[in-house]
Amino acid sequence: MSRISVRGFAVASATAVTTVGAVVGVASGDPQVSNDNFEAAAAGTTLLADIPAGQQALVQTASLTQQADAQASAADATAKKSAEESARVQAAKDAKAKKEAADKAEEKRKADDAERASRDSARSAITSLSAQGSYSVSQVQAIAAQMMSGDQFQCFSNIVSHESGWNYRAQNPSSGAYGLVQALPASKMASAGADWQTNPATQIKWGLSYMDGRYGSPCGAWSFWQANHWY
Repeated sequence: MSRISVRGFAVASATAVTTVGAVVGVASGDPQVSNDNFEAAAAGTTLLADIPAGQQALVQTASLTQQADAQASAADATAKKSAEESARVQAAKDAKAKKEAADKAEEKRKADDAERASRDSARSAITSLSAQGSYSVSQVQAIAAQMMSGDQFQCFSNIVSHESGWNYRAQNPSSGAYGLVQALPASKMASAGADWQTNPATQIKWGLSYMDGRYGSPCGAWSFWQANHWY
């Protein structure tokens, strides 16, 4: 009940008591109570019914609006706090995921570097061997197998089989491409060693470097070769 309603009820109650007292006094013949007093008491009192209903509704509506505003403000504050907490938690998760991804990338880089260093070391060791007068296909294949992993060797072997048939002296009469991997121009293999014309290990070293640099690996080169029949 609003303040006006309570006050109106109190005023009405007091008026009722006064009125009843006056009536009782008259009935008892009390000279202190007269009709004038009764009328005056009644006239000086505001009854609940005298307050316009519209004003009562306005006061009650204003009170409800204030309560709704207070509740809305409290809800907004709670929602804001919840959103801030969610954002903080998400930021922490993102930072952790980013760090884990960076750590994995660094581990992979180190592993790749170690593998590359090991592979280069193996290739250098092979090419430093004393050259022979000639090499059989099985000897050339054995040299190649020592210079790369098994899965990459198979891809490398597929390309060499198509390009030269594992003949390290193979030469294309029309284009001048030469060697196991049919380098064109052939002289490009000099970057891997001066004995590129007679040493299959030097040709393999250059071929692997070319495949790694252009296609990422011998298997990458083989995938391209299958689609285009050249690499």
